[in-house]
Amino acid sequence: MKQFTTSDGLTIAYDDQGEGKPVLCLPGLTRDMRDFEPLLAARGDRARIIRMDLRGRGASDWDRNPMEGYTVPVEGRDVIELLDHLEIPRAVIVGTSRGGIIAMLIAAVAKPRLAGVLLNDVGPKIEQSGLDAIMGYLGKRPAAKTHDQAAAGLARFYAGAFPDVDVAAWKVWAERWYDQAPDGLQLRYDPALRDVVAAGGPAPDLWPFFAALADVPLAALRGGNSDLLSSETFEAMKAARPDMIAATVPARGHVPFLDEEESLSTFDKLMEVSL
Repeated sequence: MKQFTTSDGLTIAYDDQGEGKPVLCLPGLTRDMRDFEPLLAARGDRARIIRMDLRGRGASDWDRNPMEGYTVPVEGRDVIELLDHLEIPRAVIVGTSRGGIIAMLIAAVAKPRLAGVLLNDVGPKIEQSGLDAIMGYLGKRPAAKTHDQAAAGLARFYAGAFPDVDVAAWKVWAERWYDQAPDGLQLRYDPALRDVVAAGGPAPDLWPFFAALADVPLAALRGGNSDLLSSETFEAMKAARPDMIAATVPARGHVPFLDEEESLSTFDKLMEVSL
């Protein structure tokens, strides 16, 4: 793991492996670089895979002013500063959930830095039901005390959205999402994210930011059981961008793991056409 310092003095953790076209992976709201371990394992021999812990997540510093720092514009600035630190003029961005929103923002303010974008289960309209589900756990330590207990709980909670994922697989994800402490499992992100999201109100209209992706090679994935990206919005995205490489990942909710056949095929196709 490596680090760099942002313009406002925070230490940001990142990982940089492989050679070839640079791919910058941006995780979801509460997630970190560990979410992209499946993609790294599957495609790390074909590209330069850079994974980043956004501020307040994973091994990166927590922001001293959460209400100002945990915002998409500031996180987007951190992304551009990482690219500058690595002397990368442009990269393909794989953006999961919030990471995809950051990619759309970068398209609006710094489009030349984008060689391509893959939106993983996120689009220009975020369903309120999906946000409500996230608020159900955001900022709260899990009741489970061990990774085994968490895995069993995840298997029950996601039985409908991820019907083919067993407890053993969920344990791998539980170990990525939570750290073991003497008194139970700890979150791998700043709980203040809950206050920031709660203060943000209803989901914003992101269609102008999606439109900013014009002329950028674009791909998108939707979990077939997603409660955040509706099938109607996904169809509207395809209508607005007929050239978009699009795939629905069956038996996945929010979000696909990026190791599925549909996910990897979509990633490969984007890499072929990226700038």
